[in-house]
Amino acid sequence: QQLKDPYVHTRQKPKLSLIIMSEGIPTIVKWGKETIELKLLPDNGVKGLKAELEERTGVPVERMKIMAKSKGLWKGVLKDDFDMTSIDPSKLKLPLQMLLMGSATKLVAPKTKTVFIEDLPPEEVAKHAPEPSGLVNLGNTCYLNSVVQCMRSIPQLRAGLRAYAPPPRNNNNALMGATATSNPLLLSSLRDLFDNLDRNTDAVPPSNFVMATKMAFPQFAQTGPRGQPMQQDAEEFYSNLLSVVGGEMKENCLTAGFQQGGTSASGPTPEELGGAENLADALFGMKMEETLTCDEFSSSETAAASSEKKEDAMDVDTNTSALAEPPVVSYDLHRKLVCNIQGGSDSSAQVNVNHLAEGVALSLSGKIEKHSEILGRDAVWTRTQRIARLPPVLVVQFGRFYWKATPDSADHAGVKCKVMKPVAFTGTFDVYEFCSEKIQKVLKKARDAAAQEEEDRIAKKLKGGDDDEKMESVEGETKEGETATNEDEDEEEAAAMKAALAMSLEEDGEPDAPVGPGLPPDFQGMYELFAVVTHKGRDADGGHYMGWVKAAHQSDNAQKIADTDEMNDDWFVFDDDEVSPCKTEDVLKLKGGGDWHMSYLNFYRAKK
Repeated sequence: QQLKDPYVHTRQKPKLSLIIMSEGIPTIVKWGKETIELKLLPDNGVKGLKAELEERTGVPVERMKIMAKSKGLWKGVLKDDFDMTSIDPSKLKLPLQMLLMGSATKLVAPKTKTVFIEDLPPEEVAKHAPEPSGLVNLGNTCYLNSVVQCMRSIPQLRAGLRAYAPPPRNNNNALMGATATSNPLLLSSLRDLFDNLDRNTDAVPPSNFVMATKMAFPQFAQTGPRGQPMQQDAEEFYSNLLSVVGGEMKENCLTAGFQQGGTSASGPTPEELGGAENLADALFGMKMEETLTCDEFSSSETAAASSEKKEDAMDVDTNTSALAEPPVVSYDLHRKLVCNIQGGSDSSAQVNVNHLAEGVALSLSGKIEKHSEILGRDAVWTRTQRIARLPPVLVVQFGRFYWKATPDSADHAGVKCKVMKPVAFTGTFDVYEFCSEKIQKVLKKARDAAAQEEEDRIAKKLKGGDDDEKMESVEGETKEGETATNEDEDEEEAAAMKAALAMSLEEDGEPDAPVGPGLPPDFQGMYELFAVVTHKGRDADGGHYMGWVKAAHQSDNAQKIADTDEMNDDWFVFDDDEVSPCKTEDVLKLKGGGDWHMSYLNFYRAKK
């Protein structure tokens, strides 16, 4: 009777539905190979279901597609406006069955807005250009264009130019005339030219800089018989430009050049500068130590030849050592080294020069005639130069051009000739042998420390390989004990070697003097090639100059040149307004020996 009571029946049915609706409808969601069980709350709607599924699966809401597998729910894909409260669990088979489709990969909005290169300003387009901009030839200005492109890649110089401010005009510099105006104009136009090159992708005409150059150096304004500008010497332009930099850019420019140029955070110290007072001397200058020794005291023939004059003053035969004249040591400042191609710094030397290092060594030594106080007459002396302070940027000039006297000619007293001889060079230049003993002592410590570190690395690698082989083999306890003993001996030996090296590196407990401004304490005297000025043609007063500059950003897949340790890095060749990519192997072929371009000025920077 109770089961047939309609009151009881109507009272229990809504009670069951209310309980299910409040606690959630049991639901199974199939998502790929996964099965997700959840309680569906109709009051939360479609958004609540999708939010829970996103939390459980990681599928973004915007990528979800939910379809019903149970009959009587909805047709097709679940829409956001579907009324979930219309689901009557009493009329459906529980649990409800659903199918979820969608990838768990979340859609991430781009961090930066996509901008087309056509919409960028010119200065931004230049930063992303595959090749840097060139310089327009304004009439035999290739000598200027090539040097500017090489010096453009020197960050210390550019930072110093940005900090340069022309001196105020007063009565003193007004009396100096054109120099007080032309020099600041030259530097400011060079700074602006560098900035224009950075902001443009097309070739830039260096009109203002060429005009300022001719104002500062009237010799570069010479014209030919038909009024055309004459070809000039790139090295002469480089030296004159550095003379203006040295005269104008001091103190503030020097400090800013090394700080903002990335060489030194606090700027060079007075000890590092070694007397350099301007940016040109600090950046390019080398303090050269020149030693003159009299050759005639090394042989007894000289004593016999001069015995008549000195026999009353001294006995040359019995006391030759008393004739020893002390060497004459002096210091000078050079802003470049010279590679002597003809074979020595004096005209009588004839040495075959095949490599850059050989030519530099010959230019730093030679024979001269000088008065001897002991002999009382002129004597032959040996001149030897050594670098007493190293620069961050080292420039080497190849002695390609020389003056040949023509006494038999009625038209001219001489002609300017070019040496076509090939002289090879590499991407790394070691200046250790050209340095003074004091500098060599400091460099040797860093070189020995680097060599020891390399030996330790190789020994550790070999030792690790031996350990791997021992781990693979099965050995007895006795052999293991012997291995442990050998390892202890190796560690003790390595520690002893390090201690001996540390003792050898110490010098009376005093720190080593700096070898040059902005150079790291562990500098080993190695310089890397980063720019070259070349000359093409057999005519010294004609031909064509081009600049070759190492790319600022190198590709990750650079490989070594065949049969060498040189990396085949990316370079650019600047033929005035035409710029083309090239490789290190192309630059190393610029050694001369034919009608093709040959190196004239090599720019090196200290290797970190």
